This record gives sequence, structure tokens and C-alpha cells, in this order.
Amino acid sequence: MRIKLDKGKQRELILEAKGNKTWKEISKILRINEQYLYRELMNEKRLMSDRIYNQLCNLVNKDFDRFILEKLDDNWGRSKGGLNSLGSTKQLPEIKLDEKLAEFVGAVLGDGHLESNKKKGVYHIRIAGDLIKDKDYHINHLKNLVREIFNLNSVEIKRPETNERFLDIYSKKLIEFFVSMGIKPGNKIKNQSTIPVWIWKTNEFIKSCLKGLIDTDGSIFRMSNKNPNLIRINFTNHNSTLLNDTRKLFLVLGFNPSKIINNRQFYISRQEEIKKYLKNIGFSNKKHRNRLNIIKSPVF
Repeated sequence: MRIKLDKGKQRELILEAKGNKTWKEISKILRINEQYLYRELMNEKRLMSDRIYNQLCNLVNKDFDRFILEKLDDNWGRSKGGLNSLGSTKQLPEIKLDEKLAEFVGAVLGDGHLESNKKKGVYHIRIAGDLIKDKDYHINHLKNLVREIFNLNSVEIKRPETNERFLDIYSKKLIEFFVSMGIKPGNKIKNQSTIPVWIWKTNEFIKSCLKGLIDTDGSIFRMSNKNPNLIRINFTNHNSTLLNDTRKLFLVLGFNPSKIINNRQFYISRQEEIKKYLKNIGFSNKKHRNRLNIIKSPVF
């Protein structure tokens, strides 16, 4: 495993661990070549192995985990070379247009971001979430979906200082596949990325896509403190095309969503439709199930 830190932090960690030692002394402690340590690692031309990273952290008695950007397989850069290759060119398996893919597409449209940087050789999808609340969803659900659908591994990144977590999937072919569905890299609002045409073809695809969208950009809460038995499902997104199309998905399934409010959200408020959603679609994100248990509405 290779560790990629924020720019300058690898150099900082090495110099702090070296202290008053000579390069020969510190390289002997780390059991690596002196020239490799000084010229390659200290100058951030190469990434550290997890072994060297952990040894350095032990030497300085500090935790640099908050500066970690990626954790990559040891052979991550061989196809392009060194730091200029972030994004595997590994061929994807034959991908089925099915419910699992529809759900993953919904999650990417909700909290995902596609990056394609030919100059840097960086190709990846990043899905953002809450550090604590989305942990189970990222680790026990999305990671498995990615492995099942694309035969790819995901990298977990934690940012405690901002209460964020990210799930990164590096693959040029994956980016190309999403582009083929009409989902472009870059700013989703500017691109107005929205639901691929194939998802509209069956109700099962629609249900799965809605699950991914609500798991990421949805919420569930009490409608009023005066009547705690009434709950509501909310969907919020600043991409107007996606917001309108998500609402249309609900209409196709026979729901009666509210009008779009403040150009950014709508609700499912009829209690029989809340029951219908929970029965026929449900949540893959544990934080929504936990929230439902906290509400403890006797109606449900």
C-alpha cells in the first residue's frame, strides 16, 4: 500500500523524523536506501509505503492520517509511471444495466464527483459523506457494489477536521463508462448531469436509482412537533435538471411529491406514500434507518 499525503506533508514528516540524525542514520532505521530516501521520498517524487509511513509517524510520535489523500495499491502507478498515473487502465468486466448499477448511478449523481485530468493522468469517482453517519454506507454497501459491478477496489479517505469521509474509485475505464451514460466529469451543476436514459425504461431501475439518490441527498424527519406521528422524506439538490428528473421518477411510480421549493428541494409527505416508499424502495444507507428508529412513529 502506498500513502499519498497533502502536498509538502511527506517532506515535512521525513524531515521531522530525521531531526539531528544524518541521512545515513535515518535510512538505516527505516531500512531503505539513503539516496532513495533523500532524492525520491523527501522530494516527493515517489509515494511512501505504509510501512515507512507508520515508522515515521512512530518516530515523531504524531498522527499524520488527517493529511492522507489516498491509499493506493503498490502497483498503482506502473502503467503510467510514478506520480503521473492516478487512475487504473484496467479493463472493466461486462457491465449489466441492472438494479445494482442503477442504485450506484443514483449515489454518484447524489454525492459523487467525476474527475478526468488527462494532463495529470487522474481519473476517478469520489463519493462524499459524513465521517460517522455514512461510514456503514460507504464501507459495507458502496464498496461492495463497486466490487460486484466493476470488479474495482475503493479507497476510503477520512477528514476528521471537516467531519468528512470520501470513497474514491480510480479507473479511467470507469470514467469513460459514466461519460457514455451522459454523466460528465467536472462540476455537476454546470454540466447539469442527470439520470441516464436506460434507467427510465423499467420501474425496477427507477426504484433502485431513487434509492441511491435518497440514500445520498435525501433525509427523513418529523413534519411537526405537534404531531410526531407524521414524517416526511426530503430530497435536496442544487442541480435543477437532476432535481426535476428525480421528482419525475417519483411521479412515474405513482407518488405525489410536492412542488420544488426554493429551486433546491421537494418532499414526499403523504403518509401512505411514505409507507409505500419504505416497503417498495427502502434505504441502503443505515443512517436513514437509524433516523427512522429514532423518530419511532407508531404509524410505521
